[in-house]
Amino acid sequence: MSDYWRNKKVLITGINGFVGGNLAKSLIEHGAEVFGLVRNENKGTFLYHEKLDAKIRLFSGDLCDKELFGRIISEEQINSIFHLAAQVEVGVGMSNPFLTFETNVRGTYSLLEACRLFPSTLESIVIASSDKAYGSYPVERMPYKEDYPLLPQYPYDTSKACGDLIAQSYANDVYNLPIIVTRFCNIYGPGQLNFSAVVPDGFRSALGYSKFIPRSDGSMTRDFLHVDDVSDLYLTMGEGLAKNPTIAGEIFNAGPNEPVSVKDVLKLIFSLANNQKDFDEISKLMENKKTTGEIDYQSMDFDKVHKHFGWAPKIGLEDGLKITLDWFADYLSKQKV
Repeated sequence: MSDYWRNKKVLITGINGFVGGNLAKSLIEHGAEVFGLVRNENKGTFLYHEKLDAKIRLFSGDLCDKELFGRIISEEQINSIFHLAAQVEVGVGMSNPFLTFETNVRGTYSLLEACRLFPSTLESIVIASSDKAYGSYPVERMPYKEDYPLLPQYPYDTSKACGDLIAQSYANDVYNLPIIVTRFCNIYGPGQLNFSAVVPDGFRSALGYSKFIPRSDGSMTRDFLHVDDVSDLYLTMGEGLAKNPTIAGEIFNAGPNEPVSVKDVLKLIFSLANNQKDFDEISKLMENKKTTGEIDYQSMDFDKVHKHFGWAPKIGLEDGLKITLDWFADYLSKQKV
């Protein structure tokens, strides 16, 4: 990668989240000046665990505060924005759709309206969406393609689809903002401390710090992308957009197109942790257990991002889970979990 990011001023929303923290770490390593928006001072996150907070500037505020975004963008002369903040819990979306729409829809247009008002220093704006925005397609139409119509059904999926359309409207020839939208598959790796997700919950259980409680029969099938690959792709895309603004408004999918069932991911996690006994118990509990609000089968390829940016994932699932196991073993040993 070039030295493009050196001394660039970069704003990350959701910086205190799993992907945001890892992206901040990568940007710092590439010499960028990083700014972040946080809603509260939750210090039990990757950002603080890695002591990254001392190397960046944090603003406290609400994602829907357009005026705050305007001040940050204009006063700090922001060059690039990665909009990662979202209400990401599918279950929360089902139980509290209002919160989900407020955060994911209003939060997106609040940021982009501030960008419209203060665009002079902005070179790239990357909006993180989700494969869930596509909704449910039959297996024979997998992997998702960027030109598929959006067919969301559940609140979380719908909120992400709405955010995508809003982003594209700000990227069109009326406002001409340098925006692209990313739709990635399930992201995992070091620092994923949301234990409602299968990978961190699986490692916490496999390492003996909790009991895994199945929420489905494990048949749901997904692609998984390591967070280091994601950070690398974000930096590649941000630089690429800045240097070629004609791609503004484009959608980019990313995933390995190697879908694995949740049950098989858990099987690999417990195998890497040498804990077959607990997996056998979990496997029995999974039998005939159904869930709602989740899409059965999803997969993504990386054809378009490879064509535009020359990017391909480098970390396979087993290797990525080994890296993640080492991180969680160290992290959990130091926590009261």
